Amino acid sequence: MEPDVLGPPYERQTIDLGTDDEGPVVATLVRRRADRPTGRAVLYVHGYVDYFFQTHLADFFANRGWDFYALDLRKYGRSLLPHQTPNFCLDLAEYFPELDAAAKIIRADDGHDIVLGMGHSTGGLIISLWAHARRNAGLVDGLFLNSPFFDLNLPWVLRRPGAAAIARLAHSAPKRVVRPGLGTVYGESIHADHRGEWSYDLAWKPLAGFPVRAGWLAAIRRGQQQLRGGLDIPVPVLVAASTRSFRGLRWRDAASLADAVLDVEHIVRWAPRLGRHVTLARFDNGLHDLTLSGLTVRDQVFAEVGRWTDAFLGAGPTIVDDAPTAPEARVPALRPPTEAETAAQG
Repeated sequence: MEPDVLGPPYERQTIDLGTDDEGPVVATLVRRRADRPTGRAVLYVHGYVDYFFQTHLADFFANRGWDFYALDLRKYGRSLLPHQTPNFCLDLAEYFPELDAAAKIIRADDGHDIVLGMGHSTGGLIISLWAHARRNAGLVDGLFLNSPFFDLNLPWVLRRPGAAAIARLAHSAPKRVVRPGLGTVYGESIHADHRGEWSYDLAWKPLAGFPVRAGWLAAIRRGQQQLRGGLDIPVPVLVAASTRSFRGLRWRDAASLADAVLDVEHIVRWAPRLGRHVTLARFDNGLHDLTLSGLTVRDQVFAEVGRWTDAFLGAGPTIVDDAPTAPEARVPALRPPTEAETAAQG
């Protein structure tokens, strides 16, 4: 490990992934150790046009005795090299080697007994597909998915026939730009220079995003189709989403109280397809990255995650600090969906 751009106590390790058609490829594993470790760890995977910068998220887990690891995937953030197309891939399984390597470092090299996989947005889709593909390897003991990217936030005609047409284009012109960016509304809602409270590197996470390319969109479509067809993730899964979505290309104040990237009802609809033990939690006024929401909402998110991990990933509470993160937060008790509910959602 070497010092990370975030400064102490953050360290990072470069994972060599060989070469692809653009040249050398790397991923980057960032580590923040707990002061009083419990043998438990988090493996976090960011979303599209994203990288790890959410130190308050790492602090939450570290204060509970969990070592925190964040993976900047190939061609993202710390791992983006000058010769590469930002955030591009042709298949979501391309990310499995760095996830495998990170899991080995966490379990075999650093000796952790319990590992929680956490994914935000596109990272939530990727880590779900990986957990399904590696379901017999015992690499994770649970998943926490923060607004996972389970479907395209488009009208039906565009996310089904339209996406299929783009997928065909991907065979002949995978790097063809099909959309110049993602718009600035979500970026405005979170960045401290605009209407948010968070500072991050705009070279790695531009306000309007990177161009969307045909090959990447086809890879997302295939991954989402696999998810909607049903996965068999054997560990408990917590899926979290806002209660509402914001739609619009220009700023309105409502964007600060909703998911401005995804249709949250898609998340709710497809969550039961992950496996047999899925808990759904929804948060009023939550942003797309729930952990970047306003203080009241993120306290509720952390309180729910704390209760869920205590219940499903350990024998009793793991809190080692002197005060809970959000004593005032109240989130209704949740349960996995019944078989009848799962069938109705499908």
